[in-house]
Amino acid sequence: MDVSIKTISLFASVVLTGLSAGLFYAWSVSVIPGTQKVSDLSYLETMQSINRAILNPLFFIVFFGSIVALGVAASYQFQTDELAFGLLLASSLLYLLGTIAVTGMGNVPLNNELEAMDLSALDLERMKSFRDYYETKWNRFHTIRTLFALASFLISLITVFTKIKS
Repeated sequence: MDVSIKTISLFASVVLTGLSAGLFYAWSVSVIPGTQKVSDLSYLETMQSINRAILNPLFFIVFFGSIVALGVAASYQFQTDELAFGLLLASSLLYLLGTIAVTGMGNVPLNNELEAMDLSALDLERMKSFRDYYETKWNRFHTIRTLFALASFLISLITVFTKIKS
C-alpha cells in the first residue's frame, strides 16, 4: 500500500485537531466543574500548577502541530481537490484564529498575570476578587477556543469523508 504525504498530512491534521478539541472539551467537563468547588486559594494554586505543567512538548505537538498539519494538508489539496482545499483552509483559519489566537491573546496573558502573583501575600478579599476576574475571563476564552477547535476538527473530518466518497 502506497501511503502518500498527502494522505499522511490529512490523517495527521484530523488526529491532531481531534486531540486538541478533545483536550479542551475534557477540560470543560472535568477540570472546570471540579475547580468551581474548591476554595479561592486552592483554585489559584491549582491553576498556577496546571499552567506550568501544560507547557510541555506533548502539549505543544498537539496544539501547534494541528495548525502545521492543517496547513500542509491544505497545501497538498490546492491544485488537485478544490473542495478539500477549501474545507482544510476553513479548518486552518478556524483553528488559527479561534484556538491559537484566542489562547495567545486571552488565556496566556491571564495565566501570566496569575503566575506573577504571590498568592501568599494576598488577603482573602483580594484573592476572591482576582479569582472572580481570572476564572470568568479564562473560562470564557476557553469556551471560545474549545468551540473553534471542535469546529476545526469536524471540518477536517468532513474533508476525509469527501475524499472517501470521491
